[in-house]
Amino acid sequence: MDGMKVVGDLFGAGKMFLPQVVKSARAMKKAVAYLLPFMEDEKRRTGDTSRSQGKVVLATVKGDVHDIGKNIVGVVLGCNNYEVVDLGVMVTCDRILQAALDERADIIGLSGLITPSLDEMAFVAREMDRRGFTVPLLIGGATTSKQHTAVKIAPSYRHSTVHVLDASRAVDVVSSLLNPAQRTPFESANHALQEDLRQAFGRRRERALLSYEAARANGFKTDWRIADIPVPSFVGRRDLDVGLEEIIPYIDWTYFFSAWELKGRFPAVLTHPEYGPAARELYGHALTLLRDIQDRRLLSAKGVYGFWPVNSDGDDIVLFADPSGVMKSRASACSASRSRCRMTSRTGRWPIS
Repeated sequence: MDGMKVVGDLFGAGKMFLPQVVKSARAMKKAVAYLLPFMEDEKRRTGDTSRSQGKVVLATVKGDVHDIGKNIVGVVLGCNNYEVVDLGVMVTCDRILQAALDERADIIGLSGLITPSLDEMAFVAREMDRRGFTVPLLIGGATTSKQHTAVKIAPSYRHSTVHVLDASRAVDVVSSLLNPAQRTPFESANHALQEDLRQAFGRRRERALLSYEAARANGFKTDWRIADIPVPSFVGRRDLDVGLEEIIPYIDWTYFFSAWELKGRFPAVLTHPEYGPAARELYGHALTLLRDIQDRRLLSAKGVYGFWPVNSDGDDIVLFADPSGVMKSRASACSASRSRCRMTSRTGRWPIS
């Protein structure tokens, strides 16, 4: 526990980075798993009936499979005598809330990495409010922020909704929310901060926008009678089955390092004066794993691409299923309605017309 506190302090100060934190958390998790039987045996022998400091239900929300941050939070909380119920990934709202009721949780923690997770978190908050929950709600994950939590999630739940910046802050937040002496001032400060963020966001939204008619008037214009339209080498669909050795040289590692919170363009990130050593170590592990995937043929790469004739029709894009059905006028396009699909720009749907 003392070691993880040092890790948390270094991580918070920017002197240790996420890859090392994950390694530390995994090492601690193995250590705890080894020690736990001895600790339980000692409790039985000494009659120790001390209770945990509180129970926290954690979950990566529906639609998301990322769990590194959630797992670290769980380990850190567990090592600080909190009981953690980890529901895993891709967890539906109903399952989260039912588990909170069944386990009599003191706090619910939601995690997510991809952007759609933000909408799912807001949905869970609305459901918590609708079903009469009162426990604090924690929000965490790489795509989350104090601003989004304040503007999109907190207004949906009338009780405490707190954004947790990273795993190193989780223990302080949870202890503040579960300590009767600290909870009121902590919630007041959090509410004031979120109100300021909402007002700042509201001021940004007051910018004047173009009308729909003005935006359409700015649309692309050309004389199709003289436009040079390239002709593809084929029309229709093609399937791909590509070996990884062909794809690997084109990997943009910048996004890989960004996911591990090591910001910077590749390969410059490898020589960054602050976190270059951590980036090089992480890159080495990634290449080892990639070689193993390639040698053992654990993954294959498949794809589909194609070319089809299209034209605009007002605000619609008309796609012709028959390559010979490219029409040169609106009238002839209407007469060929059976051989085309229409994608309406407002709905993004593709009804057959």
